[in-house]
Amino acid sequence: MSSFLFSQHSFFKRREDLSKGRLIGTSVGIGSFWSGSMIGLSQVWYSEVDKEPWHTFDDSRNWLQMDKAGHFYISHKITQFCRDKYVWSGLDNKKSTWIGAGISIGYQTTFEFFDAYSAEWGFSWSDVAANTLGTISYSAQSLVWNEERIIPKFSYSPTPYAKIRPEVLGSNFAESLLKDYNGQTYWLSFSPATFFKDSKIPKWACISVGYSVDGKLKGDAEVYADAASGTIYQSQREFLLSLDIDFSRLPIKRPWLKAIVKQLNYVKIPFPALRLSGGNVDGSLLYF
Repeated sequence: MSSFLFSQHSFFKRREDLSKGRLIGTSVGIGSFWSGSMIGLSQVWYSEVDKEPWHTFDDSRNWLQMDKAGHFYISHKITQFCRDKYVWSGLDNKKSTWIGAGISIGYQTTFEFFDAYSAEWGFSWSDVAANTLGTISYSAQSLVWNEERIIPKFSYSPTPYAKIRPEVLGSNFAESLLKDYNGQTYWLSFSPATFFKDSKIPKWACISVGYSVDGKLKGDAEVYADAASGTIYQSQREFLLSLDIDFSRLPIKRPWLKAIVKQLNYVKIPFPALRLSGGNVDGSLLYF
């Protein structure tokens, strides 16, 4: 076991030469997930919605663009994940990045074509724009810097708004995690040391800026009146400043442990934060 983990071509290390086995395995795995998830969605989710002929839908102003932040985040992460797997297989960075970008755009666009035939939604050009920006966000960093210096991250904390509109914002934790934008925060984390090479700041130490919303109970309306309580909710944007960790840059020597710890870069861990909302600034000792 020890020789397997720490040999030059161990499973957790990238290959310097092309491994056909890894390349085939990576491609089959990604292709299977792509086709399997689309088949599952078409049979479980889209089979239940009313259909219309192909049409577009302008949702660019809905949810204060929180859903677009989600599209950006997912597209960036798909590109990064696929690029990493092809580099691991032995392809060079440039080829791997372009392949990852193509998979990201293709996968996300497939969802749009499903939406294009649903009566409630439609093909959203603003979604396509957000998907494209997310893909470019990672691809440009990989091609220009050969590393990821600006990392999108995600955090979530339950809010009381889901109980007011559970059919829209989710009736349980899993649903609210995906639907309640008030509880979601999207971040961009970066390490100053990656931009200033002579800096004494550790490369894993990051500054993080975040975006979220509050009081947003209806996608296309900034004000929502709760008929049950008579309370009126006014939606507003929130901007945050916090600290963070780039887990991929922690000085971990064992390849298998480094590969596992790196996956924590999908989420923003709790840290103190400053929040700007409605012209007011406040702070939180631990912001989720």
